[in-house]
Amino acid sequence: MKCDAVIVGAGIVGLACALKLNLAHPKKKIIVLEKEDRAAQHQTGNNSGVIHSGIYYKPGSLKAKNCIEGYHQLLQFCRSYDIPFNICGKIILASLQNELPRLHDLFQRGKQNGLSGIRLLSSGEIKEIEPFAEGVAGIFVPQTGIVDYKRVAAKYAELITQRGVEIRCRTRVAALRSNARCVHVVTNSDIIEASVVVNCAGLHSDRVARRGGFPNLDVRIIPFRGEYYTLKPQSEKLVHGLIYPVPDPAFPFLGVHFTKQIDGGVEAGPNAVLAFKREGYRKSDINIRDAWETLSWRGFQKVARRYWKVGVEEMFRSYSKKKFVRSLQKLVPLITEDDLETGGAGVRAQACHRDGSLLDDFYFIEDQRVVHVCNAPSPAATASLSIGETIAQRAALRFS
Repeated sequence: MKCDAVIVGAGIVGLACALKLNLAHPKKKIIVLEKEDRAAQHQTGNNSGVIHSGIYYKPGSLKAKNCIEGYHQLLQFCRSYDIPFNICGKIILASLQNELPRLHDLFQRGKQNGLSGIRLLSSGEIKEIEPFAEGVAGIFVPQTGIVDYKRVAAKYAELITQRGVEIRCRTRVAALRSNARCVHVVTNSDIIEASVVVNCAGLHSDRVARRGGFPNLDVRIIPFRGEYYTLKPQSEKLVHGLIYPVPDPAFPFLGVHFTKQIDGGVEAGPNAVLAFKREGYRKSDINIRDAWETLSWRGFQKVARRYWKVGVEEMFRSYSKKKFVRSLQKLVPLITEDDLETGGAGVRAQACHRDGSLLDDFYFIEDQRVVHVCNAPSPAATASLSIGETIAQRAALRFS
């Protein structure tokens, strides 16, 4: 079979890329390949639903540019298709005096990224927004919101299908064989000849890249499981919106926080614990191949040596509800173990470089016929329409 473009992965980024590519080139035949029996089953379907403002990201980075542009596109998309969302705002709290420099740096970064209306909060002003939260200071970010990304992704899939894009589920990519004229995409069912391929395989993006001409890839996906609790209905009054800590700049994670949900309820979490299976949503999930690829990766070994204490602490918090609650009490002191019940979990595809760094920005690798998206963690859902457009533009250059 022949087509113009193959997109590997029907998560929210792959679907958005297909939508943008189809809108720009409606006569091109596009096929989206998904190994699961339906779209958006992993990172898209297991996140907290936050619409990120862009305050965290280095000015000028791909994350900053695409998050802010994607934010506006996402809100317009939701309005156009009656997808519920709520721009409820959030507060970022400094619990200790030694966190104040990082808080002020974050405030300046938000201003540099063009966020209007953000303001510093005193401890008393924090109480006006979140009566049960405590901190020595904080930032109010009015742009932050909540949405159900599964509904957003489902609408992307519906629109592209209506416009003639084919979504093939239960289809795994075994190899990509490129030449000057095309790419042969070898799957478990057939071989597709495409002018261009886009790899949006998320948790498996590095494997697809290695099968597609980059056997010595300098990054590897390390899966980190994020586990959540939910507030019991009678305890939801303790949290009015979104409450975050000041993040540790050494890690691309935002720390345990409280998130109001678009359909009701409040999530508490996530932690960030190493998963021994790329799609390991339970503590008991282990895949020998996945675990070996992580533990034998030189880059991860360097990360582990440098931050082993943090890793042990995260693992301990995973198994100790009491420890998890103590982290939450830094934000809302009245929270107790009795207020929480076990929630869901998600797995973040975090790219780790051979040099031992955890990649913080979006990361692409390209050759003559293929665009590999090798790192697209949060805020990829918020940024999906913008990053989809960025990828689509790069892919379209290969049509000629």
